[in-house]
Amino acid sequence: MDKQRITHLKSIFDKIVHAINNEDNSEQVEIWFARELQEILGYARWENFLVAINRAVESCKTQNINIDDHFREVTKMVDLGSGAKREITDFMLTRYACYLIAQNGDPKKEEIAFAQSYFAVQTRKAELIEERLNLLSRLETREKLRTAEKLLSQNIFERGVDDKGFGRIRSKGDTALFGGHTTEDMKNRLGIKSNRPLADFLPTLTIAAKNLATEMTNYNVDNKNLHGENLITNEHVQNNKSVREMLDKRGIKPEELPPAEDIKKLERSVGKEEKKIEKETKKLPKGKK
Repeated sequence: MDKQRITHLKSIFDKIVHAINNEDNSEQVEIWFARELQEILGYARWENFLVAINRAVESCKTQNINIDDHFREVTKMVDLGSGAKREITDFMLTRYACYLIAQNGDPKKEEIAFAQSYFAVQTRKAELIEERLNLLSRLETREKLRTAEKLLSQNIFERGVDDKGFGRIRSKGDTALFGGHTTEDMKNRLGIKSNRPLADFLPTLTIAAKNLATEMTNYNVDNKNLHGENLITNEHVQNNKSVREMLDKRGIKPEELPPAEDIKKLERSVGKEEKKIEKETKKLPKGKK
């Protein structure tokens, strides 16, 4: 997501924030209304959005967090267009409630992905939102590679290749992708311990490149009905070479890209951050409707 799009979405989300006073009027509490949030998250039907709200409520319950601190059902009167009015149900939500709703939405939707970071960052500066979006993109890409490699391991095991053979296939794929540099070469170049996966320290672009080559191998192993280590190795090497050639045409050499922060450290950081969101969120004032 580029900076212009982030700034545009931020302006839309900023417009629907409301402020109410707490019980003793000593400070203001930020709140959002579900009906307004529904629209900017791209849900056409209230019934469908209620599914995400209910999942968020259940998530709150499983963490032993008081639901009334973050979700409050309210009623509103809306105009029907001919002078008539109708009463509808809505919810008053805290920042934490909005975050949980976004977490239970479809992350493939750009608005949902943005909301997950928008409500997670307390100050909600565009730069911090962008930073978190990039971080989550890297984590998501790494998880896709894990899944693709697990599938490849399972596929080739059924075709006569054991775990050691899978390691050799993956290593030769790396050598093709990194212009002749082996997995161990790349670990040495990037200062990575030998017992850690190379992909845990690669930038998002390189992880995505490895994932694309692995997905291509998975597809062709099935489609071409490949058996045995030699045939599957050749397939994986060719796929990595093809991905490298594509990057090279754009002036990108994977082996020259700098390392990124340890993915495990980022995963722990995100986990701690999510626990802090509820604690840092100001609770709904009692009795406010």
